[in-house]
Amino acid sequence: MTAPVEVLRVAAGQAAAVCGDVAANVARAAALTDEAAAAGVRLLVLPEAFLTGYCEPCFAGQLPAIGELGSLLAPVAAAAVAGGVTVVVSTPLDRGEVRTLSSVVVGADGTVAAAYDKQHLSGYENDHFVPGGHGASLVVDGWELGLSICYDGCFPEHARAAADDGALGYLNSAAYFPGGEHRRDLYYPARALDNGFFVVSSMLTGTCGEESFIGGSAVYDPEGRPLARLGADEGLAVADVDLALVAATRAAHPMHADHRATLGERLRF
Repeated sequence: MTAPVEVLRVAAGQAAAVCGDVAANVARAAALTDEAAAAGVRLLVLPEAFLTGYCEPCFAGQLPAIGELGSLLAPVAAAAVAGGVTVVVSTPLDRGEVRTLSSVVVGADGTVAAAYDKQHLSGYENDHFVPGGHGASLVVDGWELGLSICYDGCFPEHARAAADDGALGYLNSAAYFPGGEHRRDLYYPARALDNGFFVVSSMLTGTCGEESFIGGSAVYDPEGRPLARLGADEGLAVADVDLALVAATRAAHPMHADHRATLGERLRF
């Protein structure tokens, strides 16, 4: 694998999705890709279920099929190629025998790959999807970056698995409902600190069908400090992630390296 560049510019995209209007959501994703390219971004992460919108009628209805992703995402692929941006787009996906809530990677070369299926489902997602059976990472300019979707990031072992495999960062596409502010602002900085790597967290905002979302997209440094953060407005949280900071943080705070494979049996007194 090519050695990572010293500094990589990343962005968490934040926008409202239109429930069931894939064409409108693809157009918004392409526009965000253009905005990211204009800002010099090399990697853009978009929110959970952005292609269809996060709403139960969409989850229960006809979903984008894996075989049609290339044509559906052609506008995003064109923007990605023109701007030299890799884009992570989350969507419910019809995989034929099963339906998943997935991350699709649109490469800066225009390739489209259904790379990852959410492993930890929550709420009514359980009524419509099956959990993914494996982790996944993507590589951008030599940076290995773990993929995750929303609730995955609430489980320390999920991010740790990515770090164990060499990830320098963790990408999370999410959708948080009102009342979730505290947990949103706790989980993702914690995953950064646990593993001494960067976290890019992209959130839905606004309304989608009968649902509403709170935004709060951010990029966190390896100690969990926000390098860029949005409120509820649409836009991009843009930050430069620095390879040297990963090394320095892991040297100063080696929780990841000091992790014990087992703590032995538990005694009770």
